[in-house]
Order: sequence, then structure tokens, then C-alpha cells
Amino acid sequence: MFLNYFALGVLIFVFLVIFYGIIILHDIPYLIAKARNHPHADAIHVAGWVSLFTLHVIWPFLWIWATLYRPERGWGMQNQSAAYADLEKRVAELEQIQAANPVPPAE
Repeated sequence: MFLNYFALGVLIFVFLVIFYGIIILHDIPYLIAKARNHPHADAIHVAGWVSLFTLHVIWPFLWIWATLYRPERGWGMQNQSAAYADLEKRVAELEQIQAANPVPPAE
């Protein structure tokens, strides 16, 4: 009789661990998005719950979506124009230095 109650307790424990484990697992992309101040964190959270009904097919894409955004550079495309302008400025400075100090032709 003791083993029946013990087996029931183990089954309940395993069920609870699996149930809450799946919930925690599907909240990982949301936690990543929340830590990175992602503008779509709420959408990622809802999509995590939806992925439970789609047999977890979209869950890897949620992970990617959550990790694409970084607060310091956004989506990674905002600083391209600033970097390009900086390169143009450096090239102009180098051309001025080269014009001020002409190199005599080699003989």
C-alpha cells in the first residue's frame, strides 16, 4: 500500500516538474528580450505561449528574435551611416595630409 502512494507522489512530482519546466523553457526568449529592453518583449512573450500550441515549432525563431536586438546598437543597422560618415571624414583628412606633404617620385 505504501508503494502505491509513493508511486502516486512520484507521478505527481514528475508531472509538476514537466509542467513548470515547459513553462520556464518557453519563457527563456521573453526573459532574454526583457533583459535587453527589446521593444517587442510582450509580443515575444505571447508568441512563446502560442508556441505551446504549435508544438514548439516557432520557439527557436523566438529565441533568434529576442537575441537580435541590443540596446546599444538597436537592430544593428542604425550606426551604419555614422560609421560611413566617419570613414569619409578620415579619408578626407588623409587626402589633405597627402596633398600637404607630396612624396617626390622615385628615381
